[in-house]
Amino acid sequence: MSLLSRRTFLQAAGGTALAGALAGCGGGEDGGGSSTKELSFVYMGTAEQQATWNKLFARFGEQHPDIKLKAEGIPLSNWGDFFNKLSTRLAGGQVPDVIQVATEGQRLFASKGLLAPLDDYIAKDKATIDEYYADMDPNLIEWNKKYSSTDGKTYYLPGEFNTMCMWYSKELFAKAGVPEPTATWTWDDFRSACETIKAKTGAFGYAAGPEYFAAIMPWLLTNGTSSFSDDWSTPTFDDPAVLEAAEFNRKLVADKLSPPPGGTFDATTAAAQGKLAMFGGGRWPIISIRNLKATAKMGIVPWPTKVEQGSPVGWNGYPIMKASKKKDDAWTFIKFLISKEGSSFFAQLGGTIVPARKSIANSESFLTDAPKGTEYLYQALSYATPIPSPDKGAAVQKAVEDGWKQVLTGNASPADALGKTQTSLEGLV
Repeated sequence: MSLLSRRTFLQAAGGTALAGALAGCGGGEDGGGSSTKELSFVYMGTAEQQATWNKLFARFGEQHPDIKLKAEGIPLSNWGDFFNKLSTRLAGGQVPDVIQVATEGQRLFASKGLLAPLDDYIAKDKATIDEYYADMDPNLIEWNKKYSSTDGKTYYLPGEFNTMCMWYSKELFAKAGVPEPTATWTWDDFRSACETIKAKTGAFGYAAGPEYFAAIMPWLLTNGTSSFSDDWSTPTFDDPAVLEAAEFNRKLVADKLSPPPGGTFDATTAAAQGKLAMFGGGRWPIISIRNLKATAKMGIVPWPTKVEQGSPVGWNGYPIMKASKKKDDAWTFIKFLISKEGSSFFAQLGGTIVPARKSIANSESFLTDAPKGTEYLYQALSYATPIPSPDKGAAVQKAVEDGWKQVLTGNASPADALGKTQTSLEGLV
């Protein structure tokens, strides 16, 4: 599924070329809004998602009639394409006042001198920010400090996020006579469920894939390993636990418990039609599941574990561009986005991300018309790990996904494929 199939953020754009393009637009003062009275905001949003955002922007306009917000959603379905489009604009001098940046691009943006530090604004509005942080899992605050800046300055407030859980068809589990999974289930439980469901219903158990965030990292983290060291400086794709996770996934495909990766197989549609028992996801499958009238058929549960609970996490930030001439208005807009009203308004409208505010994520406005177990997406912050995103994120992600795909398809042995991936990653850091 491509809809926000989270975290293909720096995909396709060659890391070196992209960095050069970004460096080219530096911290200059031209193109930052001097020729317009509007506050410009660029974000990623398909046409379907833009309808939700537009209602939020209208509410901002009601509260702040003195600020004319010009918001543009770039209608793309993944972060990589969005970032490529945005980087081309930046290199050409088209610099908006505020942009949406997910975890994978935050360190790169901060390192290129494109952003205005928020520290003075945060100090000025300390009570507002303290209230926001008090309504948030402290891990999100710490991760944002650790991973989103290269010089100790604050360029982002942590915003909405996605973690990974397992979405499952309650109907298929019942039809096969398999108990629904619990928060403490294991890889063995998962494999057994796949086998029984396949044998008794003919449906696939799980949709294996090569996506870095959604289909690789959850298996690594629940096996006590990762793609990189904690500070993202050293690749660890040669860890035996990574090999074990890859072999586990390869066997799902080889035993036809999972469809082969690639092609036109759509996991959400297959699950709604009773042809697939499980797929990995954060909050983003919700729009498709609702459109398919399948919300009541689905459940959400933490990822099965081998060694420990685990999930990748990535979050949004809304930095102010250094070239902006309307920084005070930009800060007013950011404060609206993180306010209780802004957060709850978006939750009510049905966003594809989890609100950073704990009070909103646990509210009826977020949990209504959502699968049983939706609350696990926020709870996963207690054990999640930020998606490793070193500066050359594009090339890193491509190497990881290419190697994993070789394993899933059987075109290379897991040991050979991951060994080559490790060598590639070592050359990128």
